[in-house]
Amino acid sequence: MARSSGPHSHPRTAAQASEQAPEPRGPRNVITHEQISRRAYEIFLARGGLHGNHEQDWAQAERELKLGRQ
Repeated sequence: MARSSGPHSHPRTAAQASEQAPEPRGPRNVITHEQISRRAYEIFLARGGLHGNHEQDWAQAERELKLGRQ
């Protein structure tokens, strides 16, 4: 007996899959841990590399990146 072709007999192409798949939702300009870390290090160096203010450097880096400044 021959097999009938059903809805699962032909695999979808990548184009078909992307047309039907919903696009991911979320913030477009997500600030990553790495970006904050990099900016905090730049602030640390700008202060002369003096230790003891890492929390302030981190907070400043977050503020600057959220406001779009670097």
